[in-house]
Amino acid sequence: MTSFSASITTLPGKLAVSAFISILLISSCSDPASVGLELAPGNNQIGVFYKEFNLDAQMVLLDSFNTVNSGVLVVGSESDNLFGKTEATGYSRLSFDPSKEKPAAEAILDSMIFNMEVVSVNGSDLNQPKRYSVHKLTEPILDTIYYNVDALSFDEKSFASTNVTFNQEKDTILRLPVDKAFQEELFGKLKIGRENVFQNLFTFRNYFPGIAIKAKEGDNTAIGVALGGNTGIAVYYHLEGDTISKRFDINTFSSRSFNGVKSDRSGTPTEVITERGKSYDIGSIVGMKSTLALAMKIDTSPLDAFLDTLSGVIFNQVIFSIGAIEPQSADNNPITGMVMIYINRDNKPVTSTINGVPLYVQTDGQPQVIPDGKGNEVPNNIFISSAILGYDSETKKYLAGITSHINAIYRGKIQRQDWLLYASTPQTGDDFKRSLRQFKVNKDKIKVQVIYSKSR
Repeated sequence: MTSFSASITTLPGKLAVSAFISILLISSCSDPASVGLELAPGNNQIGVFYKEFNLDAQMVLLDSFNTVNSGVLVVGSESDNLFGKTEATGYSRLSFDPSKEKPAAEAILDSMIFNMEVVSVNGSDLNQPKRYSVHKLTEPILDTIYYNVDALSFDEKSFASTNVTFNQEKDTILRLPVDKAFQEELFGKLKIGRENVFQNLFTFRNYFPGIAIKAKEGDNTAIGVALGGNTGIAVYYHLEGDTISKRFDINTFSSRSFNGVKSDRSGTPTEVITERGKSYDIGSIVGMKSTLALAMKIDTSPLDAFLDTLSGVIFNQVIFSIGAIEPQSADNNPITGMVMIYINRDNKPVTSTINGVPLYVQTDGQPQVIPDGKGNEVPNNIFISSAILGYDSETKKYLAGITSHINAIYRGKIQRQDWLLYASTPQTGDDFKRSLRQFKVNKDKIKVQVIYSKSR
């Protein structure tokens, strides 16, 4: 599947279509004759028309959602004039191989490092140092569901921390020095014959329930930390006479984890957003922020008003666009892409009568309706073929082709619904659970642009 901007070049007659689309978009005229466009003059003339109108947007705080085992720990602290202060903490158990040889009682500790595999960096002033710290949990991570609003208690004093200047480095393994007292305690319990802490994972987790990874307040940066063998404690030791250190790993491989977010929106336009699932008009600037779960509802009622004025038309191209978005720093990448979920008046997803899954606006060229097995045509319920609002970094706009969707509404195949924008795509996964990415936009830049033909 491609975004609208990528799919233009695959249209039949692409050169001619591109030419008249460009002229129409620049001119914004309703009469093609005024821009010198009229196909087959004097013969079965086809008028080509252009219409542009705005869609209103409100903001919605989504229901809290499950963040267990998302594959990435979201760690960050950000401050914004719309979203307020947002703090994300990654929580994880630790694990080790019980069959691996443990240090003998007389072993000598060489060093202990907490490694952290960073797979994404998003924020401001990356040429300035950012601080990260690792804390020991004081309560266990249970075999239950944890949501983005959940948190666990941990030692206020970290056992590992570091300052790092990322600059252009977005994929790296950070090496955090471990506190000396903690090194001695942990290595003492690891040695054979001292205690039974490392007898198995259960006894180990009774002693060490897990970790919380935090960012420094005010750093205005969020990172994604991959779980696995590259994130955890590396213990280096030797025996008398050894020339090479041995290594024992206590890492996050196959370990239960979740992400928790704290939000303080006081003093910002979004402080009025208190009730989950309710839509709020907060003024001219709206936006979305991942993991915090602030989303946007799009009022599509102007589509009805427009379609009611038409008869006997063919839609050549319909574009839904958002932006250009409000400026943000070069390293503060916006949400990558979004889908458009059908919602009802209560802002709840409209679900398929076939299998109860949420319904999405479907991409151009895909069936907008499918048979339900009872001879009825119902809206297409396939997520993988949903239309994607993809971000164009050059124009700083989100674009989606919705020509097939509008045609289906116009011909009575599907009913118009308002949309909830959600930061997920079949290609990139659920960005709402894996980052603190955001964007802001003025509502007057949320538009539908229509090019249509009419026989006369």
